[in-house]
Amino acid sequence: MKQNSSSRRNGEIAREKLASILLFEISDPDLELVTLTGCEVSVDRSFVRAYVSCEPERYESVMAALNRAKGRLRSLLGRALGWRVTPELAFSLDTTTDEAERIAVALENRPPTIDVEKDEFGYPIVDGSGDDEDADGADDVDALEEDAEA
Repeated sequence: MKQNSSSRRNGEIAREKLASILLFEISDPDLELVTLTGCEVSVDRSFVRAYVSCEPERYESVMAALNRAKGRLRSLLGRALGWRVTPELAFSLDTTTDEAERIAVALENRPPTIDVEKDEFGYPIVDGSGDDEDADGADDVDALEEDAEA
């Protein structure tokens, strides 16, 4: 949805009003522990898309409860906002917290090879304590050239 500074400001106002309505005026047990994470308002204020977050196992029941209460929410929101037009409401799930949790778990379960020191090309740095190579590994290159000639 196209946004400008005015519609972003109106989105914050709509989010605060809608959150207050969900908290104090709607008494549906399916809407407990639902977080309103944001609202996008169209430029002409005729449409509001509200983003909600909850536990992943409750997605379907929360969306069903919001769709059941959509008419009442729209009526209360229209009175609370005082705009000329009462906006249509659409609810969407905000799954960014689930993605952040998935990324955090992936970072905790990182492979042990991450801690190995690597050179600028990404190869592990091998300790140069071997007897048959120089510091720059020239003996290995000479040995490969001899094998190629044979």
